[in-house]
Amino acid sequence: MSDNYDLDAVIRKVPDFPKPGILFYDITGILVQPEAFRYCVRRIVEMYKDSGMNAVAGIDARGFVFAAPVAHELGLPLILIRKRGKLPGEKFVKRFTLEYGEDEIELHKADVAEARKVLLLDDLVATGGTLRAAADMIVESGSEIVGVCCVVGLPFLNYDEFLKPFTVRTLIEYHGE
Repeated sequence: MSDNYDLDAVIRKVPDFPKPGILFYDITGILVQPEAFRYCVRRIVEMYKDSGMNAVAGIDARGFVFAAPVAHELGLPLILIRKRGKLPGEKFVKRFTLEYGEDEIELHKADVAEARKVLLLDDLVATGGTLRAAADMIVESGSEIVGVCCVVGLPFLNYDEFLKPFTVRTLIEYHGE
């Protein structure tokens, strides 16, 4: 595996999506380039393999794409954090604010019935609202966050401050225009 990969070359930048004024960083370009996808998964595994985690959580939907192969590679349980209305049974629910609206996410209580040390993964961190809600649910369940990782980070939106005390690591950052 190459120690470096030009992720910027395969991430599509889509202006005015999902609404005017938002520049959308589309990671699907990574997924259609097997070497780029392989690089991301291997890099995340390398970054966290010694973190003491015993579970990986991915956020609906693109976070699943990266969390599943990382969990598989490390032989760990995969916890899915879903959008509202997707999970039956008893669950934790958190409302949060996005850079362009509000939403809710859910977590099966049974998936965190046993306290876990969790790596939380998503494809992109902007304001940190989704990740904060997910991390708070995991902590409220009695589990611990050992790391927060995203493929893409937008630090100009100050997610680091919003997500304290959790440390966020990314594979590539964009610093705005």
